Amino acid sequence: MTETSPLLDRLAWRYATKKMDPARSVPADKVARIVEAARLAPTSSGLQPYEIILVKDPAVREQIKPVAWNQAQITDGSHLLVFAAWDNYTADRINHMFDLTNEVRGFRNEGWENYRQMLLATYPQRDAEANYQHAARQAYIGVGAALIAAAFEQVDSTPMEGFDPAAVDEILGLKARGLRSVVIIPLGYRQEDGDWLVSLQKVRRPLDQFVTEV
Repeated sequence: MTETSPLLDRLAWRYATKKMDPARSVPADKVARIVEAARLAPTSSGLQPYEIILVKDPAVREQIKPVAWNQAQITDGSHLLVFAAWDNYTADRINHMFDLTNEVRGFRNEGWENYRQMLLATYPQRDAEANYQHAARQAYIGVGAALIAAAFEQVDSTPMEGFDPAAVDEILGLKARGLRSVVIIPLGYRQEDGDWLVSLQKVRRPLDQFVTEV
């Protein structure tokens, strides 16, 4: 039997909330910690090839709702996280992250600089769609971190792929910024009355069907 912990207890508590209480707003400090968890998430080569658009404006969330299958959590929650990946890897984007690393660490490393040149000789030459798909997979790492952090903060969240990315990109002006939306996550608090999923037991495969020890 798996030993429990405060984090595991919170993960057992969380579920993809179907009904959020529009009268309750997630405190700013909790939202900030959830976003920070995503910012601290690992990414391939440390490039962080995605951004988070934090949508607080109710009017903008009302615009997004119809292009997201009218899922009520988008407007009943108090915040919406939009994870948007780079539409391509460019030399400027790669150099920016390597330069930032050198600036923060205060030194240049020959091995690190050689690695920079390897990426510059590889990534920008690839097909833009292949690069976007790679960046989107990195965004999912941040999505996972945000969901775990939300559970830890006892904030309800619902990861959604059920939306029209091009429409969301248009509403938020993402194309001009070289970004494409990948996943959206409403944040809020469950409203138990009216949420058919709230009282159902969490179902996951048993450990022996999920983990293979070698």
